[in-house]
Amino acid sequence: MICPDRPGLVSELAGWVAANGGNIRHADHHTDVGAGLFLSRIEWQLMGFGIPREAIAAAITALGERLNAQVQLRFSDELPRVAILASKQSHCLQDLLLRVQSGELPMQVPLVIANHPELEGLCRAFEVPFMHVPVLPDRKPEAEQQILDLLVEHRIELAVLAKYMQVLSSDFLDRFPEVINIHHSFLPAFKGAQPYHRAWERGVKLIGATAHYVTEDLDDGPIIEQTTVHVSHRDEVEDLIRKGRDTERLALARALRLHLRRQVMVYRGRTAVFA
Repeated sequence: MICPDRPGLVSELAGWVAANGGNIRHADHHTDVGAGLFLSRIEWQLMGFGIPREAIAAAITALGERLNAQVQLRFSDELPRVAILASKQSHCLQDLLLRVQSGELPMQVPLVIANHPELEGLCRAFEVPFMHVPVLPDRKPEAEQQILDLLVEHRIELAVLAKYMQVLSSDFLDRFPEVINIHHSFLPAFKGAQPYHRAWERGVKLIGATAHYVTEDLDDGPIIEQTTVHVSHRDEVEDLIRKGRDTERLALARALRLHLRRQVMVYRGRTAVFA
């Protein structure tokens, strides 16, 4: 929930849960003084809760209206349908599929979409449907339309760009805005292409990866998670790329888990992460 800040909000929310017989498991709150906003995330058990599951959404909506708040309700046993978009590099895709298979990431993967065919065998090994959608320079709108059709057909709720080396158009994002990307630099440094090469040229001693929500502005969406690793003067570009792949895998997996557990709130172009 996000609403205008005022005294007594924590008490009112906890009281609402308690009044309906709920047992709070986790409660996190944050006040953005500059924006005058109050952000709250509460988890409570449904066992013994006085409102039937199918009626909770309406009750939450009424509570939000009373507090002039934006509210979201999610149930932890729901497994969102997530499509993974990739290109040729396998490390992030393989890591995500392994974490889904082991139950670490609570989601379903109905399909993987790639603009190159190289990863089909990997998807077959995980028994995940693979769709090859080439992106030709002069036919990109047609490719994006094909991807959008697939997302609708498979009832996809979230798309994850696991090293999908294509820039999504504003039209695509207007029609499907729920997208998470992994960028191979510690944003806002080294946006765009070949960040490891540019980092090596600058002689940096720290490189990283950034998982963020995708917006129309390239590599400028709200940041969810960042990871870093130290490098030295002995490292060549290939070493930075090798070390960077580990940070990419970790940042993307952490960000996706945070999103799936609804621990991320986006507001005013930034995020509050209740980790």
